[in-house]
Amino acid sequence: MAVALYGDGEQTLRLLERSLGVEIHARGNEIRIKGPDTKPALARRVLEELYQLLKSGRGVRGQDVRHVIRMLSDEPEVQLKDVYENILRGSLKTIRAKNLAQRRYVDLIQKYDIAIAVGPAGTGKTYLAMAMAIAALNRREISRIILTRPAVEAGERLGFLPGDLAEKVDPYMRPLYDALRDMMDVEKAGRLIERGTIEVAPLAFMRGRTLNDSFVILDEAQNTTGEQMKMFLTRLGDNSKAVITGDVTQIDLPSGTESGLVEATRVLRDVRGIGIMEFAATDVVRHPLVQSIIQAYARAGEARAGEARAGEARLTDGRAAESPRRSPSPGPRDGEDGRGDGG
Repeated sequence: MAVALYGDGEQTLRLLERSLGVEIHARGNEIRIKGPDTKPALARRVLEELYQLLKSGRGVRGQDVRHVIRMLSDEPEVQLKDVYENILRGSLKTIRAKNLAQRRYVDLIQKYDIAIAVGPAGTGKTYLAMAMAIAALNRREISRIILTRPAVEAGERLGFLPGDLAEKVDPYMRPLYDALRDMMDVEKAGRLIERGTIEVAPLAFMRGRTLNDSFVILDEAQNTTGEQMKMFLTRLGDNSKAVITGDVTQIDLPSGTESGLVEATRVLRDVRGIGIMEFAATDVVRHPLVQSIIQAYARAGEARAGEARAGEARLTDGRAAESPRRSPSPGPRDGEDGRGDGG
């Protein structure tokens, strides 16, 4: 067990040292930790929690170690067994939250009939929502799952694309199919889709419907207009739940069009029965480089915005400096009373 806890070549211990600024020396089952202030106690707590994970049969990777360090740094009293509680035991693998933000998101979905999740790619917004939907279907809490997203690349004018409806829609729905088949047997997923128990369709096809006894997921919601978002939200029927996900840094709408997701998070923030979750770049659970890439683009975007504001300020100052001062109107010359010749 000690070898599994320390990692290959004691990688877990070295990662702890770099992350917390401590020194760790291991000999057999004995570990000595040195460091400033409360850092050694935190490192010990991390190792204890990782040990419990290993005892439960879970493997521990470098990314898991980073998540545990962050969770315990942010909330020292958190119990990881609660964070990692299973969401869905699928035929291929068990789905569970990977960090504290994801656990809060799962709890938000359970608590509210409408949940809105905003954040960068790789935070698990859609994936966890789908796991929750399938779990609800398995428990017979709902009778169908509806997965939808705006086909913004085609302007939702799918008739111009070649093939039948399924072939037209497929490229835009593919990420949802991929996640679905990650959670259940391919044949079972196919049967459920064929029977209409699971429906995957573009957002335009939701218009005019009432979605009863359903778990509805709207993905890529940053590419909805305000009208589309309102249309979707008002489809919800009895015994239904909706989860809306999107990344407001990846809006593909025409310039000058406000995203329906941006508007919804502003307008609905104080509406009872609606929960809003905002993920940060530090919540990304994909390859560690993804988090760094998102943060680098965010910094570049902030720099461009700062340069644009500075440029506008310089332009305004320049115009003010070039504007000639208004001279007073000349008065009448000697011998004139300022009136015309009339009379």
